[in-house]
Amino acid sequence: MERSNAVEVSFFGRGSISLLPPELRKRGVKRGLVITDSYLYKSGAADKVGERLLEAGAEYAIYYLVQPNPTVEIVNECLDAARTLQVDFLAAVGGGSAIDTAKAVSIVLGNGGKVEDYEGVNRSERKGVPIVAVNTTAGTGSEVTSFYIVTDPRRRLKMCMVDPNCMVSIAVNDVDFMMSMPPKLTAATGMDAMTHAIEAVLSKKAVPITDKDALWAITVIKDHLLRAFENGSDVEAREMMAYAEYTAGMAFSNAGLGMVHAMAHALGGMMNLPHGVCNAVLLPYVMEFNGGFPGISGRFRKVAYALGIPLEECMKDEEAVYMCTEYIRNLSRSLSLPGSLKELSIEKPDFEAMADAAMKDSCMEDNYVKPEKHQVIEVYQRAFMNIINET
Repeated sequence: MERSNAVEVSFFGRGSISLLPPELRKRGVKRGLVITDSYLYKSGAADKVGERLLEAGAEYAIYYLVQPNPTVEIVNECLDAARTLQVDFLAAVGGGSAIDTAKAVSIVLGNGGKVEDYEGVNRSERKGVPIVAVNTTAGTGSEVTSFYIVTDPRRRLKMCMVDPNCMVSIAVNDVDFMMSMPPKLTAATGMDAMTHAIEAVLSKKAVPITDKDALWAITVIKDHLLRAFENGSDVEAREMMAYAEYTAGMAFSNAGLGMVHAMAHALGGMMNLPHGVCNAVLLPYVMEFNGGFPGISGRFRKVAYALGIPLEECMKDEEAVYMCTEYIRNLSRSLSLPGSLKELSIEKPDFEAMADAAMKDSCMEDNYVKPEKHQVIEVYQRAFMNIINET
């Protein structure tokens, strides 16, 4: 296993945004582009970060039209702004959409060409423009990973890029920026983090050091996600979720992901659905599928232990798979998330086209067993009709 390049500096805790100006002054940055969405712009969150940039002696402009599932067009608009301003750093304020947009812009600024050129694994030659990521959600882990996702509407798919040259330079996880997350977003991003951690454990590249991070994240999410969902003002729950999503990000950035993310990227790209919700719906069905193969089913015992599920020594591995799957389904229900694709009001789903896209997704390569196309279609169908096996 090769460890990915790590984020250079990370700040955690309430008020940790105050640590940003001295760090920026040390780096001598002069002109930046803040990349965010309209909600965070109107709420003043982007300006709060901008104030810290001014403290560091850097001037800045704001691009505030980032959308969920950021597109090639959004990236190109940011690129035009960054080039016009001749920026020497980028500041992403938001969750995965803002941070992934910044990563895409950074790579193209540093290497030339267009964003589509970098689809796949290790496609760039040089590090991109430095990125500051002020995280406002607790789920994607984008501030600490070597992954980024950009939607290509022309092909109706999400491009998955895995590239250590896109790594964030300074990550800020200040929960003051997370306290206003609505319950629906808290649930979706939290289940995104849970999916990252579980897929890291089940990945064919998992090793003890990635297991350590992933299993710890699973336990923390199990203990704190529902609390954060039910009471957004629970500071401890928010802080622990911030640590958990970051740690899950480190785990999957090194171990990889798998079939859930490959299928979720295809589903979200074609249907323009929230990524965390796609993961939450697909996770138990893919867990059930993966658990049917020799060699991987025993890993579910680790997941069960992290989830606090009591297992008897005499229990078969298949029973551990079932208990983990049911735990995740029940957690999603408690978070008021859909239990099937049908509940997402998908009309005329083209599961064959989705399966084609999922099979080509780079995340599929790290699934413990690479499925056949017909098996991916079957999992989509089961997730659509809410069909789950029982022991």
